[in-house]
Amino acid sequence: MNERWFKSSYSSDAGGSCVEIATLASAHVALRDSKFPQGPALLLPPEAFAALLDHVRS
Repeated sequence: MNERWFKSSYSSDAGGSCVEIATLASAHVALRDSKFPQGPALLLPPEAFAALLDHVRS
């Protein structure tokens, strides 16, 4: 896979807890721990990712 991972602009490079996100060709969204990029990723369909963001924002 050639996904492009990115961190939130709210993240710093100080080694804190960061989540990275990538949009896959299948339109699913992948989430992973930036401190362990070789580890597992959580794959969500777009609707579930949008619901997660709505929940986090509230």
